[in-house]
Amino acid sequence: MKIAVAGTGYVGLSNAILLAQNNSVYAVDIVPEKVELINNKKSPIADSEIEDYLANKNLDLTATTNPAEAYCDSDFVIISTPTNYDEKKHFFDTSSVEDVIKLVIKYNPNAIMVIKSTVPVGYTKSTREKFNCNNIIFSPEFLREGKALYDNLYPSRIIVGTDLNDERLKCAAQKFAELLKQGAVKKDIPILFTDFTEAEAVKLFANTYLALRVSFFNELDTYAELKGLNTKQIIDGISLDPRIGSHYNNPSFGYGGYCLPKDTKQLLANFANVPNDIISAIVTANQTRKDFIAEQIIDKKPQTAGIFRLTMKANSDNFRQSSIQSVMKKLRGEGIDVIIYEPTLTVDKFNGFKVVNDFGRFKKISDVIIANRYNSCLDDVKQKVYTRDLFMRD
Repeated sequence: MKIAVAGTGYVGLSNAILLAQNNSVYAVDIVPEKVELINNKKSPIADSEIEDYLANKNLDLTATTNPAEAYCDSDFVIISTPTNYDEKKHFFDTSSVEDVIKLVIKYNPNAIMVIKSTVPVGYTKSTREKFNCNNIIFSPEFLREGKALYDNLYPSRIIVGTDLNDERLKCAAQKFAELLKQGAVKKDIPILFTDFTEAEAVKLFANTYLALRVSFFNELDTYAELKGLNTKQIIDGISLDPRIGSHYNNPSFGYGGYCLPKDTKQLLANFANVPNDIISAIVTANQTRKDFIAEQIIDKKPQTAGIFRLTMKANSDNFRQSSIQSVMKKLRGEGIDVIIYEPTLTVDKFNGFKVVNDFGRFKKISDVIIANRYNSCLDDVKQKVYTRDLFMRD
C-alpha cells in the first residue's frame, strides 16, 4: 500500500517510519535539508527511536519535496503539518492543512486524507463542507517530544474520527487503525472509533488535562517554597494515592512545547460561549507560575543570570514555547544580564540574548544558573543553581 505523509516533524516522521515497516511511504516536506537527511537515514529531530529505526531498520521510506510524487496513487495521505495558535485570532492557523488538502484534491481526489495535525473542535466537519470533500477523517496523536516513535510503537490507544453513518469511511477508518496497529510493537492496543468532532475534542481535552496536572503540582510547589515547606515530601505523600499516581508530578517553570500552550488556548477559545472556570484557570496558572519563578530569581539580585538549556526535557532539541523564555524576558526587563548555555544553538545570539557555549566560562560568569531540568554536570556549581526539578526527571 502506498501512503503519503505531509510534514516531517515529530508526528509526521514517527508515523512515516511506523508505517514504512510494512508499506511504501512518501514523506513530504518543504525543507530540502530535512528531506536529504531522511533519505540519508538520519533524523532531523532528536528522538532516539527515530534515529535507530532510520539507521538500522528496513524501511520503505522516501522523503521528497515533490507533493505530486507523494500524493499520486496514495491510498492514504496523512496530514501532519504545523497548526500554530494565532494569538490575535484566538484560533489555530490551519492554513498548512488546507494547502495539503488542495494539493491532494488536485493530484489524487480519491485518496483518504487523515488529519493528524491538532485542529479546533469542529474543524474536520467544516473543512469537509468547505472543500466539498468526503474523503477527510481525523485521528488524534498522543506523542511526547523525544519519544514520538516510541509512543507510536507502544501507543496508549488508537482513535480515529470518521462518519459513523458512512460505511465506506467506517471501513477506511478501520483500515487506517489496522495499519497503525500493524506497525506497533505493542499488541493489545485499545482502538476507538468516534465521530470527527468527538475525536478532535479528545485531543484538546487530553492535553489540557495534562496541562492541568502540571499546573497543579507547580502551584503546590509555589505554596511550599513560599511557606518554607519540603515540596518533595508533600508530593511523595500525595502520589502514593493510586488514584493520583506519580506521573506528571515533577515541578517545573511551567508547561511549554509544541502542544500544551496552544492546545489549552484553543480549547479555551472553543469555550467562548460555554461557562467555565477550570479551563481558563489552566491558561492563567501557567503565566502565574512563570512570573513567580522570575520573581524568585530577581530577589537573588544577580548581575548575570545563566540559563542552562532552553529545552524543556532531557534528550530533546525542542525549545519552542519553552517556559524559560518568558522568565528570561522578565529578567531582562529588570536590567539583569541574561546569558544562555544551549549546545544545540550554533549562533552567538538567540532572540537578543547572548549564547555562551563554553560551559566552563558560562558557569564562571553566571551569578545564578537557572535550570528547568537539573543535570549532574552542574554539581560543581550547585550552590549557584536555581531549579525546581525535585525528581531529576521530566
